Amino acid sequence: MKARNGSFISGNAKVVRNINRAVILNLIREKQPVSRIEVARLSGLNKSTVSSIVTGLIDEDLIFEEVDVNQNVGRNPINLFLKLGAHFVGALNIDAPISRIAIIDLDGSLKESTAIETNSEKPELFVKSCVKELFKLRDRLHIRHLEGIGVSIAGIVDPIKASVMFAPRLGWEDFAIGKLMQQLCPDEGMIIVDNDARASALAELWHGKHDLDLSSFVFLSVGPGIGTGIVVGKNLIHGHSFASGEFGHMTLFEGGELCACGNYGCWEAYASDRATVKRYLARKPQNQSQDHLTILQEIIDLTVQKNDAIAREVLLQTAHFLGMGIADIIKSLDPEAIIIGGRITNAWEIIYPEILQTLEKRAFFGKKRTIHILPTSLKVRPRLLGAATLVVKELFSDFKIIR
Repeated sequence: MKARNGSFISGNAKVVRNINRAVILNLIREKQPVSRIEVARLSGLNKSTVSSIVTGLIDEDLIFEEVDVNQNVGRNPINLFLKLGAHFVGALNIDAPISRIAIIDLDGSLKESTAIETNSEKPELFVKSCVKELFKLRDRLHIRHLEGIGVSIAGIVDPIKASVMFAPRLGWEDFAIGKLMQQLCPDEGMIIVDNDARASALAELWHGKHDLDLSSFVFLSVGPGIGTGIVVGKNLIHGHSFASGEFGHMTLFEGGELCACGNYGCWEAYASDRATVKRYLARKPQNQSQDHLTILQEIIDLTVQKNDAIAREVLLQTAHFLGMGIADIIKSLDPEAIIIGGRITNAWEIIYPEILQTLEKRAFFGKKRTIHILPTSLKVRPRLLGAATLVVKELFSDFKIIR
C-alpha cells in the first residue's frame, strides 16, 4: 500500500489488508453512494483488492450493494452503502445535574435515549444505574449485542486508562470508570471513555454537515460548564496530561466569580448555562425548584418570542463573555473555525452579532481575518453523539477487528 507521501507502508499481509479495509470502509461512509470503481480510484488500490475487501464487508453486514437504476445509461452501476440497523453502540454522557443514555446506529442516528438525574456522591452506584438504563434501551429495541459503549464526561479524562482524573462538577477524582464498565458490561464490546467536549468535536468531525470542509477547528461546548475540543488535521488533540482544551477554566477576571473548579474568575463562571441562569435569577427571581435547563430555555423563549428586555440583556451578556473567551482561543490556536454547541445556540440570531462585535475588538487587532463562528450542525446532542462516535471511530479504524 502506498502512503500519501509516496512511501510504502511496511508490514505483513494481514496488517496491510486491515489498513486497506479501514480505508475502504471510511470511503464508503463518507462518499456513499459510491461504486467499487470509484472506491478504487479514490483509495489508489487495485480493483481486485477493493472487490475482495468489499465482499468481506458485505459478509460482515457492515455495507450493502444496490443497483442504481437509470434508464438513460446502458449498464446500471452498483453502489455501496453503509448498512444500518445491524450494528449499534451505547452512549453515556455523564454530567451534573442530568446524565443521558442512548443507543445509536453507525451513521450517528439516534435509536432511543433517556435521561436520569445525576447522583455523583456514590460514583460506582451511579454508573451501575446508567448501565441498567442502557440495558433497558437495548432490550426494548431487541438488540442482542452492542458493538461497544462510549462514555463522555465533563472533566479531565485519561482515555488510555479510561479513568476520570478530575471532574469538578461531579466531585470525582481518580475514578477508574472504564474498569468498572468492563466488569458491568463484559459482553458488550469495547468501552471507550473521554472528555465530553473532545467527544463533541469528534461527533462534529464525523457527522457534521457544513458547507466548509473542516479539518481543523475548535468545538466549544456550552452547557452547565464550558469545554472545548480541538481538532487539527482531522485528529483530536489530547495534550500531554489529557487536559488540552480546558479553556473553560482560564481566568477571565482575576478575583471574579467562584467557579466549580475552586478558582475565581473562570470563563465558565461567566459564560456557561449556569452563569446565564444565575444572572437572570438575580434580576428576576422565580420558582427556584426549576432546573437550570428549564430556566435557560425560558430565557431564550422570552428573548426570541417576546423580546423581553431583561432576558435579552442577560443573553447579550453571555454572548459578550463567550466572545471574550473565544478571542483568547483565536489568539492561542488560530483555528479555521469555532463551532458552538449547546442550548444557547437556540438564540443564535441574538448571540452571534454580539460575539462578533466582541471578537472585532479583542481578537483581530484591527486586521481582517477569515475565521468561521458556526452553530453546531448536529441534530443529536453533541456530547451524547460524541460518546457513541468514540466507539464508531474505533470500529471504522481499528486494524485488529479482522481475525
